[in-house]
Parts: sequence; structure tokens; C-alpha cells
Amino acid sequence: MHCQTTGSWGSYMPTPRTSVGDPLERIERLASENAVVIFSISSCCMCHAIKRLFCGMGVNPTVYELDEDPRGKDMEKALVRLLGTSPPVPVVFIGGKLVGAMDRVMASHINGTLVPLLKQAGALWL
Repeated sequence: MHCQTTGSWGSYMPTPRTSVGDPLERIERLASENAVVIFSISSCCMCHAIKRLFCGMGVNPTVYELDEDPRGKDMEKALVRLLGTSPPVPVVFIGGKLVGAMDRVMASHINGTLVPLLKQAGALWL
């Protein structure tokens, strides 16, 4: 099973370099542009695991690798404020709504609420 479009995990979206402003507003805008959005760091093992989870389910997430973004550090700080925890990644948004970090995503998967969220967002059809 392979989950690949333009990158090894899904859709890797280069973030526009021309927009400036509040990192949290940028996160919210990026999160609302696709059905499933993951904010990640390329060397993070938990980020790797969450990407594998979604790809294994047949979901093609849009992944933003913060360590490859010139403003990624500011976005990381904004995610810490948003979640109230550190480390700030991985962070998952489904249908533009914050699901949370790895613990929340896994809890949703285990209790059976993740698949309905994915279907509602149009990320799964089965």
C-alpha cells in the first residue's frame, strides 16, 4: 500500500512566502484548505507514525513540514500556544477543525470517531 502523490506521504504544499502576519492565522488558513492537514517536522518519529496511520487508512493528507518552512519556528510556537503542550507536532486538522496531537488522534482512532470525521470531511469514501 502506497500513499503518494507529490511527496512520500501525501500532498506537500509549499507555503507562499509573500504572506506575512500572525502565524496562528496562517495555520488556520492552511488547515482549512484541505480535508486533512498535518503539521509535521520531517525528522519526528511521531509525525512519521501519524502520517503512516492516515496513509494506511487510504487518506491522502496534506503535510506541512515546519522544519522546511522559513517561518516554521513561528508556526511551531503558535501550535504550542494553540495546544498548550510541547512538542507541538504532529498536529492534525480534519475538515479545518483541530483534532489535536498524536494522543488525540490515536484516541479518536481507537474509540471509533476518527473514521466518521474523515468521511464528513470528504477524506474517506468507504
